[in-house]
Amino acid sequence: MAYTTIDNPELYFQAKLYTGSGANQSITLDGSEDMQPDLVWIKDRTNTNNHVLTDSVRGVEKVLLSNANNLEDTYTDGLVAFTSDGFNLGDDDDGQMNVSGNACVSWNWAGGGTAPAITYVVKVVSDSGNKYRFDDFGTSAVTLDLQEGGTYTFDQSDSSNSGHPLRFSTTSNGTHGGGSEYTTGVTVTGTPGNAGAKTVITVAASAPTLYYYCTQHSAMGGQANTNSTFGSSNFNNNTQTTVSAGTTQGFSIVTYTGNANNSARAISHSLGETPGFMLTKNRTGTQVTGTDKWVVFNKSFVAGDYFHLDTNVAKLNSSGYWGGTLPNSSNFFVGGTSANVHNESGINYVAYLWSEKQGFSKFGKYTGNGSTDGTFVYCGFRPAYIITKCTDTARNWNIRDNKINPFNVTESFFEANGSVAEQTDPGYSSIDILSNGFKHRGVGGDTNVSGDDYIFFAFAESPFVNSKGVPNNAR
Repeated sequence: MAYTTIDNPELYFQAKLYTGSGANQSITLDGSEDMQPDLVWIKDRTNTNNHVLTDSVRGVEKVLLSNANNLEDTYTDGLVAFTSDGFNLGDDDDGQMNVSGNACVSWNWAGGGTAPAITYVVKVVSDSGNKYRFDDFGTSAVTLDLQEGGTYTFDQSDSSNSGHPLRFSTTSNGTHGGGSEYTTGVTVTGTPGNAGAKTVITVAASAPTLYYYCTQHSAMGGQANTNSTFGSSNFNNNTQTTVSAGTTQGFSIVTYTGNANNSARAISHSLGETPGFMLTKNRTGTQVTGTDKWVVFNKSFVAGDYFHLDTNVAKLNSSGYWGGTLPNSSNFFVGGTSANVHNESGINYVAYLWSEKQGFSKFGKYTGNGSTDGTFVYCGFRPAYIITKCTDTARNWNIRDNKINPFNVTESFFEANGSVAEQTDPGYSSIDILSNGFKHRGVGGDTNVSGDDYIFFAFAESPFVNSKGVPNNAR
């Protein structure tokens, strides 16, 4: 029997029930230890309102809707801050997340954390004069994203750095632009061009926008955004992305820009394991019905398989989706020129990726049996959150959690592709949430039609067997 890798799932996922106030309020998660969320998915339980997703990489107030193909929008009075144990809401002028008196639910995932440690290998190249490049990325003097609290090592060991010390300033081009050297959190070791040479910066809270520059020569550097949002610049596969990855729990948020250049363009996810569930969505562009949809991947898929999260359509397959290539432990893949395959030139995208963790997360498929003594799905944990979707027929995405449904039989659910309020349909889509998985007790088409295949995506309330081999009790 496999033991869990995570004894306390509440450190990485929690569902939270709250009541809207129509005024500023702080939502505190209920776990035994604090969890700072990086992806918050909110649904109004009382009214027909959108599912709203906000994450710490795109930043507060930036929202996407799971039930619609809308481009990224700004809700200035929606989720206004991520906190160490939850999030803050504004007065909700948009009427989606904090309507006075309305029951609401949020599903919360922790991501990469507050203090990444990243090394960039610096080289100096001739590009209309000498310029800095990082990790052999093909563009010089790029704008960097550096997260507050993160520690960044700029390795200047390569011989091309000789005579080109890299430093920081609050002024573009540093001392050559009339500014001075910025030294807060900065340490310097060795001589550029020699082994061990490096400049290290730990970005202070509320640090100003910085500029990296050469102390000896003008016009070699560029801007370094010191983001209160999460994520750091990544240059793997000669693609600049912003990534915040939590490898313990297997969750990564990646933002990137399409280039339309490659039918199987590799995008680094920094999980170190192959993702088993992925969502991608374009954030910018011209909204065109049919081309802006969420694209979904599940570990049971073959190359080119996909779903749309914002519709009820059955599983589809096209060689352009995911570049016709399955993800691996380093990268996921996107297609060529089309907005449909999430690589349209100049368009900004976000990807959410999860890898399976024993006793914490499980993704896969099952076959329905159309019986109230329904199919049992083994997870290796008592689920706190479950999404299911039929692959064979146009049926709705079904979401349920352990806070709305604390006791069996669980009957309340939501449709990820629909804005309708919380639904209860006894006998149709009911399930039992068990100590090691879930069992269907309904015969509904969204969850348990005989002979139909379904995918699922689940996270733990508690592992079936903890890291010491001690089993947890059933409900």
